Amino acid sequence: MSDDEGISIYDEVEIEDMTFDEAMGVYQFPCPCGDKFQITLEDLLDEQDIAVCPSCSLMIRVIFDLDDLPKPPTSGASDGQVPITA
Repeated sequence: MSDDEGISIYDEVEIEDMTFDEAMGVYQFPCPCGDKFQITLEDLLDEQDIAVCPSCSLMIRVIFDLDDLPKPPTSGASDGQVPITA
C-alpha cells in the first residue's frame, strides 16, 4: 500500500465504515474538525490507502481489499453510447 514513512496517521478505518459518493467517486469519513476525510476510488484502485481531510492536517489509513472495490465506469459509457446486442 502507501509508503507512509514520516507520515502521522490519525486512525485506521475500514472502508465499510466510510460513505461512498457515487457521483464524485469519493469515499468519505467524518473528521474530528467537522469536515470529512476523502479518498477517491481511483486512488484506492491505484493502491493508495491514505485519506486526507481538506480542512486540517489529519490523515487516516483506509483498510480495504482491492478485489472488493466497485469497478470504475468504462470510458465508453460517458459518451452516451449504449452497446446493442443482436
